[in-house]
Amino acid sequence: MALHIVLVEPEIPYNTGNIARTCAATNMKLHLVRPLGFSTDDKYLKRAGLDYWHAVDITYYDSFAEVQGAFPAGRFFYCTTKADKRHSDFAFQDGDLFVFGKESAGLPQELLAANRETCMRVPMGEAVRSLNLSNSVAIVAYEALRQMDYPRLR
Repeated sequence: MALHIVLVEPEIPYNTGNIARTCAATNMKLHLVRPLGFSTDDKYLKRAGLDYWHAVDITYYDSFAEVQGAFPAGRFFYCTTKADKRHSDFAFQDGDLFVFGKESAGLPQELLAANRETCMRVPMGEAVRSLNLSNSVAIVAYEALRQMDYPRLR
């Protein structure tokens, strides 16, 4: 098994490239939900991921419902600035899926409302609206890995 990062309609190639590199470094699977705000052949996407693209397990989907259908028994956690619970308030386990929305708008409100109990936020001060998407993914990913004592990592 593995942990999973799900990006719903990511818009910025540098962010997705950095997230792909984090997935390669942590043995996490990356799931990209279309439409993407860039081409996967984009030079900026490749540059941000450097030469790690061969080490990333990526699956593409045409909708978030398709991701849910691929993991009917999956534990989905929704990352949003609008959550009451912090990312460190949950006990993570192998196979969990962490869902992040697009940079400009986050996840759809109806998705958050339907999954309020598994919505989480990364704590931050009031000076900014949100953290950079790739930073948020790394924070959540490493908290989950820390809780699990960094499985399959040296």
